[in-house]
Amino acid sequence: MKKSKAICVLAIVGLLSSNLGGCTVGNTQIRLETIQLHSHKTVFQINNNKCELKYAKLYMCNYRNLYGRAYGMDLEPYDFGSDSLEDYVKDVTLQELARIYCMDMIAQQKKMSLTDEEEKLVKSAAESYYDSLSNEEKSYMDVKEKDIVTAYEHYALAEKLYKTLTEGVDEEVSDDEARVIHVQQIFVTDEESARTVQDLLKKGTEFATVAQDYNRSGEVDRTVARGEYPKAVEDIAFNLNNDECSDMIKVDGGYYFIKCLNKMDGKTQKELTEKNKDTIRTKREKEQFEDAYQKFVDSASFQLNDSLWDEVKLDDMQSFTTDSFFETYDRYFE
Repeated sequence: MKKSKAICVLAIVGLLSSNLGGCTVGNTQIRLETIQLHSHKTVFQINNNKCELKYAKLYMCNYRNLYGRAYGMDLEPYDFGSDSLEDYVKDVTLQELARIYCMDMIAQQKKMSLTDEEEKLVKSAAESYYDSLSNEEKSYMDVKEKDIVTAYEHYALAEKLYKTLTEGVDEEVSDDEARVIHVQQIFVTDEESARTVQDLLKKGTEFATVAQDYNRSGEVDRTVARGEYPKAVEDIAFNLNNDECSDMIKVDGGYYFIKCLNKMDGKTQKELTEKNKDTIRTKREKEQFEDAYQKFVDSASFQLNDSLWDEVKLDDMQSFTTDSFFETYDRYFE
């Protein structure tokens, strides 16, 4: 009987994405049906497109060491919940590789390929990265320089597809759409507590004091952009003046009270607004890309060679230091 393994992107990837590199587009979580592929080389297959184990080991070695470098310490003592560190790194490896293979297949459907100049950059990057590997790392991954070329070709084509599919995204973002504000909040889940908070604030009790006793959101001080609060809360919060407090705002699941500490006027507001504009543009790009990506995922079949993948152990990589696969690519494709 087939079982299904959900390959999920970790919270840690979001936290460390600026350090890790890698292909982080596409929010769809891919499910790989775990079956016996009767191969000692193929770790997964999407439709008829096979991913060999060597490429999974390549990614896994880099992710393992990138996590350690980002934290600046050994990750073994960290609590990764119900899964082990090994489970996390292996799941990220499968998710990212599966995502890239999906993107390459979409690119092939669109008759896309790398230019001669891009192929030249791929080969230069591959030579540089391959030369950085120790003999032990090359032996463990079972890679030659031509395999690194292939890995970079997959990665470059996926990146090219993303750029193509996101062309034409509206780059214009108004200051108001990107505006951020600094607030304090109180969130309670029941009406009785909400009435108590309302009475205390009307009596003049300091907002921070009431928040300390009643807030159930886990966070009192926040810098907030549009889209982060429920619409009813956002409409009120972004129209408050400095030091002005809202009344009770009812939403699904509870009640909010908002105090505006700073509408972010002046230089600070401009800097944060410009930064948020980039965030909004990136979000628009990802949403446009996701439309085409989702259609492919919905129609594709995914199979994982579970028994082969189970044999891959993080402990086997302890002596390896390679972590520059993505960094080397970025250096040549700047």
